[in-house]
Amino acid sequence: MRILNNIKAKNIYRNLSVPRLVEDALIKGEGILTSTGALAVKTGKYTGRSPKDKYIVDTKLVHNNISWGDVNKPISREKFELIKKEMCKFLKNKNVYIFDGFAGAEKKYQKKIRIINEMPSQNLFIHQLLIRPTDDELKNYNEPDWEILVVPSYKCNYKKLGINSEAAIIIDYEKKEAIIAGSAYSGEIKKTVFSIMNYVLPIENDVLPMHCSANMDEKTRETAIFFGLSGTGKTTLSADPNRKLIGDDEHGFADTGIFNIEGGCYAKCIDLKEENEPEIFRAIRFGAILENVIINIKNREPDFFDSSITENTRVGYPVEYISNSQIPGVGGIPKVIIFLTADAFGVLPPVSKLNRETAMYHFVTGFTSKLAGTERGVTEPQPTFSTLFGEPFMPLYPEKYAKMLGDKLDKYKTKVYLVNTGWSGGSYGVGERIKLKWTRAMVTAILNGAIESANFIHNDRFNVDIPTNIENVPDNILNPENTWKDKNEYKIAANRLAQMFIDNFNKKYPHMSMDIKNAGPKVVD
Repeated sequence: MRILNNIKAKNIYRNLSVPRLVEDALIKGEGILTSTGALAVKTGKYTGRSPKDKYIVDTKLVHNNISWGDVNKPISREKFELIKKEMCKFLKNKNVYIFDGFAGAEKKYQKKIRIINEMPSQNLFIHQLLIRPTDDELKNYNEPDWEILVVPSYKCNYKKLGINSEAAIIIDYEKKEAIIAGSAYSGEIKKTVFSIMNYVLPIENDVLPMHCSANMDEKTRETAIFFGLSGTGKTTLSADPNRKLIGDDEHGFADTGIFNIEGGCYAKCIDLKEENEPEIFRAIRFGAILENVIINIKNREPDFFDSSITENTRVGYPVEYISNSQIPGVGGIPKVIIFLTADAFGVLPPVSKLNRETAMYHFVTGFTSKLAGTERGVTEPQPTFSTLFGEPFMPLYPEKYAKMLGDKLDKYKTKVYLVNTGWSGGSYGVGERIKLKWTRAMVTAILNGAIESANFIHNDRFNVDIPTNIENVPDNILNPENTWKDKNEYKIAANRLAQMFIDNFNKKYPHMSMDIKNAGPKVVD
């Protein structure tokens, strides 16, 4: 029996319009309207994802497919059913909001996802983030492929259940159900859908799911994809006014080309300026939903520079709010792949070209670094290695996804580059962050192919090829050693990061092929 059939709600509201959802959210006191017309909400205790509260139901059908460990933690079917039953009981005689949407812009691989919400503001969020059916598609929607139940007000009895906390995010891949309890952070819904597709697409469709943004040339359909963890510029750099935005976060790579898994964008708002990110800034209007952004009560203007609630301030909006978005979100075979990293150690080149094995290495390791001061106790840059640039959402073994990417590179001869949007001339606190205008110039040279005419030198330590000249970029910053006053200090810092790469790879990927292992950084005297 489907989840919805077990809920004895007071009213079930199906596929309401955006104005109606905003209205209901305001009536329930879930948020306020801002001067831009966007709805602003606060998510309470949880202002980001809660990875320690995420589980997968362990069954015979899926057990051998899942890469079990600290990220993909097992839970029994009995506990899942108990929590789900209690969540349904909690909704008795309450209003419930349903959104019937799609995941996957390519019709051949599209999945019907039904979201069941306690809160109209969260129903608005997922209405804007998933692909919205037309009226005709809704008439023929019938039963969904998946159901996701979201009840933030229900708190799990975690001591009795033996789970981590009152929050629980659980996926049952066999029954095609998921539940989210205890957290009002809407990003959990979005990423649950992504985690579902990251299992379904490779297993059922032989499609590579990717945590990346994508854009394309409108005339030629030449497509580029951008991998990167939060804060590396994935959303910013893919929102290019001269190219059509396919999507900013989640895509599938099929033999037909790239397709967006979503129908919306979920952008960070901290320090947002119109002059730096005009497309995102202008998307914050009626129908958009702001999370944990401080609002001036007098004039209702958002303060994007106030991080007193969290650094992780967010806005969700439909992709159509970006003026040059590609609808539907389908592109061609990617000509280039760009791996983005924000190296706070200040030692990686701003741009470098990767061969097949080095590309596989960086895809698997997914490096960036946390900044000093952004978390309590972090006083110097800290390395962050997220497998496949999306470790929390990748349920299968990394070798599975890595092989799929390698096969694509072989088949389509796609070029791969590593772009560092982090620091130069020293680590965070000493050096300076690489200017956005220079990074944009590097990306432009990659997209239009001009970078291929540059002279390259090989960096033995990081095992990459560095261009010596790019239009509109100072030559001296292209080789990071040149920007450090003390060259010996650079070598020490660079070798320390290289050793971090080596240690991470040896620990996490002992069964990866030697060709990929040997393509990574090395300590050089």
